Formats: sequence, C-alpha cells, structure tokens
Amino acid sequence: MATLIESPTPPAADADTDRTYQRLAARIAGLITEGEFKPGDRLPSERALADRFGVSRTLVREAIIVLEIQGNVEVRGGSGIYICAPSPGAAPAASAYTLSPGPGPFELLRARSLIESEIASVAAENRKDSDIDRIYAALAAMREHMQDKAANEAADRLFHLRIAESTGNSVLLQMVTALWDHTKAPIWSQMEAHFHTPELRRASQDDHQRVFNALLERDPAAARAAMRGHIDRVIAEFAQAWR
Repeated sequence: MATLIESPTPPAADADTDRTYQRLAARIAGLITEGEFKPGDRLPSERALADRFGVSRTLVREAIIVLEIQGNVEVRGGSGIYICAPSPGAAPAASAYTLSPGPGPFELLRARSLIESEIASVAAENRKDSDIDRIYAALAAMREHMQDKAANEAADRLFHLRIAESTGNSVLLQMVTALWDHTKAPIWSQMEAHFHTPELRRASQDDHQRVFNALLERDPAAARAAMRGHIDRVIAEFAQAWR
C-alpha cells in the first residue's frame, strides 16, 4: 500500500521577507500612523528607506507612488517626499490603506524587457510582409500623434502587439496583451505622471524605429537588442530623480 506523503505547508509570508511594493507601502503607512513620521515631515530618502527595509530603491519608489495615490504623502519634485496631514474624519493611514493590485511598474518593465526582446527576435525570423505593413502603420501613428499622449500610447501598444502577432504564436500575443493590460493600473498612471514627457515619447519613437529596421532586415539579434535597449531605457527614465 502506497504511503501518502503530505506536502509541506509553505511558510506564511514574513514582513521582513515580503518584498512586494504593496507590503512596503503598508509598513511605511504604519509608521505614519504610529507617529514616527508626522504631517509636514520630510520622508527619509529612497536610499535610506531601502537600507532600512532591506529592499531595492525601485521598490521604495513604487511604494511611495502607492502612498501618494492614497493621499499619505506628497511628492515635491526637486525637494523630497512629505507626509500629508490627514483629512478631517479620515481613518489613520495604516487602517485606511488598501493594497494596490498587480505588479509594480519596474517589475512589469523588467518582465517586458525579457519577454518582448525575445519575441522581437522571433518576429524578425517569422514575420511576413503583411506583418511589416501593420507594424509600420502603428509606428507611423505614433509619429503622427507625438503631441497627443493618449493617441501616442494607443499606437505604442499596438506596435508591440503587432510584433507579437507577427511571430505567428497566439500564446505570445496573449502574453504581450496581458503585460500591456497592467499599464492601466493607477500606480502605472501615477508613475507616468511624474516621468512621461514629450522628450520620452520622442526617444521612444527613435527606439521603435530601430526595432522596426531590424524586423525589416530580418535580423533577430538586432531586433532583440533594440527592443531590450528601448525598455531598459524606460526603466532608467523612471528611476531618475523625482520631477
């Protein structure tokens, strides 16, 4: 008779090992409630908070964005992050805190860098001339709507979906669609409010042109490098000093 072996129960998430930006935001909100950080106080620097909690600076930035959405802090470009006074009758910061669902912007961008760069490589090998026409149409729409942020973003999304579509693999298209759907979350919109500029759109246009050229030339290595360079540059933009 076979012996039933029970799978070990996974340990509960520990506050010191849970490195999600949601949990970090909740911990900082708790310090506000406890009075360690008071209204009007300037929050310690991202580096200081990262050292204190044993996390990355990008994770701290994502947590700060959540706290900003919640109304717990105010980001003052070039000055710092300041604790906001609670609204009359509002619940304490920690008790009012609600977890923001989904991945953070940096986690999402890193995943896109890995996945979409390989997809671009496959697309360079498998694309048809009709795919090139559709990808170019999205690229042209991005250029046409350079001053219209919403229309430019829609064309940007379509450009990436068309590349995934050109691989001929429906699963890859579903993956890229799911990744881009995460950019509809409030934390992404708030991050973009700080760092998405017309200059960023122009730089992205140049990046996309390099990706397109590699696809046109059927050069998988160049397509991979161009897509990775594009997304990694966006990561670097979002990691810059607050504006």
